[in-house]
Amino acid sequence: MSDFLAYLITGLGSGCAIALVGSGLVLIHRVTRVVNFAQGTFAVLGALTAISLLDSGLPHGLAELLGIVVAAATGLLAGLVATGRRGTSPQSALIITLGLSILAYAVEVLLWGDQGRSSEGLSGAVEVFGARIQTHYLLVIGATAVVFTALTVLFSATDTGKALSACASNPYAARVVGISVRRMGLAAFTIGGALGGLAGVLLAPLHSTAFDSDVALIINGFAAAIVGSLHHIGRTLCGGLLLGVAQAMVAGYGDATYQTVVALGLVLVLLLGQASRTRSVMAEAG
Repeated sequence: MSDFLAYLITGLGSGCAIALVGSGLVLIHRVTRVVNFAQGTFAVLGALTAISLLDSGLPHGLAELLGIVVAAATGLLAGLVATGRRGTSPQSALIITLGLSILAYAVEVLLWGDQGRSSEGLSGAVEVFGARIQTHYLLVIGATAVVFTALTVLFSATDTGKALSACASNPYAARVVGISVRRMGLAAFTIGGALGGLAGVLLAPLHSTAFDSDVALIINGFAAAIVGSLHHIGRTLCGGLLLGVAQAMVAGYGDATYQTVVALGLVLVLLLGQASRTRSVMAEAG
């Protein structure tokens, strides 16, 4: 029982970080219709920046915050490159974000090398019904709860959130009432970058981060986003938690090498399900 609880809570912690990456994907896609394949890159840049700043002597908190700021700025830059030119289609922007993520490999190897790096997180452990849990996992869960609460408030109680929602629902109508869809798209990329950076700095003490760590992050984040149909942030959180727990159980009771297979399998099943529903709707309409 204690092993099960340990796997469950650590899985929830990992799932929270997955949900942060996935929610960035969803937010950007909702506003711009672009599937941002550079989302994992934001997490890697945020993590490696924070690790370097910690190694240089900056205190915890400040180093992580600056890492998130760098990731947010990178998100804004990616948005400018991918969607800044008028008439760029979502499909073309998708290819651009993929190219940016590959370009980031060269920058990251040049700055940090090709070896994985990690940082010290919240020290200590707590006992929950006989299971010892790293305190840092609880920090990840708590920080994610705060962020998703803030996102709920953003979209329900602020003008910026309502403008983002308007662009997601009907870009043409948003333009008619004076909302800059391009500006809201860049805001979405910036917030998505910050969410990715937060995921990266939270995961840095738990997993070694290297230039190619974005592959697992984008696979897992995309799987969570697919659960949310690339539209619902709340469902994306549920998808991230489900995926994190499933991977923790696979690693704990089976073989950790199959964790990525779990994410890919989930994506495949969900995509096949969506394709089946689409065919059914088209058949009924015909």
